[in-house]
Amino acid sequence: MKLLITGATGHIGKEIVSKAHELGHIVHFLTTRSSEINSLAPAKGFLWCPDQGEMDIKCFEGVEVVMHLAGASVSKRWTSAYKDKIRSSRIIPTQLLVQEAEKNKNLHQIRHVISASAIGIYPSDFNKMMKEDAKVTSNSFLASVVIDWEKEVDRFELLGVTLSKIRIGLVLTPKGGVMQTLKLPTLLGLGAAFGSGQQGQSWIHIDDLVEMFLFVAQEQCEGIFNAVAPNPVSQNEFMKALAKAYNRPYFMPPLPAFLLYLLVGEMGQLVLDSHWVSAQKIKDKGFNFKYPEIVSAYENLVSNS
Repeated sequence: MKLLITGATGHIGKEIVSKAHELGHIVHFLTTRSSEINSLAPAKGFLWCPDQGEMDIKCFEGVEVVMHLAGASVSKRWTSAYKDKIRSSRIIPTQLLVQEAEKNKNLHQIRHVISASAIGIYPSDFNKMMKEDAKVTSNSFLASVVIDWEKEVDRFELLGVTLSKIRIGLVLTPKGGVMQTLKLPTLLGLGAAFGSGQQGQSWIHIDDLVEMFLFVAQEQCEGIFNAVAPNPVSQNEFMKALAKAYNRPYFMPPLPAFLLYLLVGEMGQLVLDSHWVSAQKIKDKGFNFKYPEIVSAYENLVSNS
């Protein structure tokens, strides 16, 4: 396959590019920085500037599958300005990609678009297991962002292609994200849950996430899929398993929600919301998880960090 990947220089994107090369696929990617054009060789980089509506249309040449991962991290303090960036960094690039793909149909053979999304679209619930057909409403900042993001992604149907949306859970990787944030307090024996500690954590090992994107492309799976391991855990279990992987004690009581909000503001929603999310749909397609359990996932990641 010949792939075009946006967000390829992020943690997830780099791993997808590497695995795609390993499988013999040809990769084009879009970047906003000229210094990164050759950073993922043998993948071929092309410049774009979504905020200016500019893109090197040569990126489309011969492309069959688009993997759209572009979007600013949500793991930075949610000031008013940064909340605007979280939203615009998803909406504007999607609009440009659809527009230019439609305008330059003669350059590509795109048959499948696979877009990242997020389980933050689901309402916070301490009991209900969320499936892909769950009702969603804009009752939180994250939910409203993801709903608007997916609406823009739906415009890819103008191309008459197979469309897939991958709603990603909490990604476990030793190279960044939540594991990097939690490593130091856990090593000091100070790891702790937040709020009640009973909120659901729907997580996925980075290797399984990468495999899922490529599986969806290879099998041409259409529709919405939750990218989460089949065994979500409570936040308390999540933190306990990490301490075990680092061979550290776990005894701290959960930190009060108000303290978290004092420290990080509205972004505290990321760890206080509860998401129990089902992976059954992708399993029914034949996808096999290498790391279905939190303990073995952490053990692998810690041993390779």
